[in-house]
Amino acid sequence: MGRRLATLSLLVALLVLGLKLLAYRLTGSVALLSDALESTVNVAAALLALTALRIAEKPPDQNHPFGHTKAEYFSAVAEGVLVVLAALLIAKEALPRLLQPLPLEGLGPGMGLNLLATGLNALLALLLIGKGKALRSPALTADGYHVLSDVFTSLGVLLGVGLAWATGRWWLDPLLALLVAGHILLIGLRLVRQSVGGLMDEGLGPEELSRIQEVLKAHLAQGALEVHDLKTRRAGPKAFLEFHLVVPGRMSVEEAHRLCDRLEEELKKAVPGLSVTVHVEPESERQG
Repeated sequence: MGRRLATLSLLVALLVLGLKLLAYRLTGSVALLSDALESTVNVAAALLALTALRIAEKPPDQNHPFGHTKAEYFSAVAEGVLVVLAALLIAKEALPRLLQPLPLEGLGPGMGLNLLATGLNALLALLLIGKGKALRSPALTADGYHVLSDVFTSLGVLLGVGLAWATGRWWLDPLLALLVAGHILLIGLRLVRQSVGGLMDEGLGPEELSRIQEVLKAHLAQGALEVHDLKTRRAGPKAFLEFHLVVPGRMSVEEAHRLCDRLEEELKKAVPGLSVTVHVEPESERQG
């Protein structure tokens, strides 16, 4: 599923890029050129996402016993950096035109092509974000937000070009391009921040931790005495949890094993994709 979506993203990105370049050739609009430049980044980002997903789907091996899922974070970081670069490229193209505005021609057909490309991107972005979150895939989710940033860019560009066309104030064309560049710059920085957190083994979010704590609290009333040294991290669609479980000294190994099995089963229901490691200790190790 993930690779099929990444392939679809690449094909749509190529189609959208062609439409936007044609729109620029018809109009000469710096805003439409900036929009096309942002779409070239979408093509590169889709290729990165597809490559990362192929690596991430590889099963664990001797050198990577925990799997290859972190490969998706490298793609997501790269996409965030590309979004930032796209914003800077747009600013570079728009600033000179802001100082020396030029009238535009052929805006009707050009804006129509750009609007068609924007509609395709909007549908793709919603699909990638929804499926990316459902599959817990940072590469697909990042690609979806990247495409969504292109939608915002295009809408801002169309608004600016339309206002410039209606009023004859051609400086609105580069001005709107600059404003949208600022918006997608923030999106790119956010993507980089989230993806670097995954590479640095950032812990699970408050909602997932709350569900884990609820399960652990329930099992403390079923024979366990204490839980301590709890640690979590995420690697793409997988999440990892480890902790020390203190049980009564009189509890047999078999009883402790059954308790851990029940606990692991409930934890995996609470957080799908969770891998659990439990270190059982006697009550002499109790810290509370």
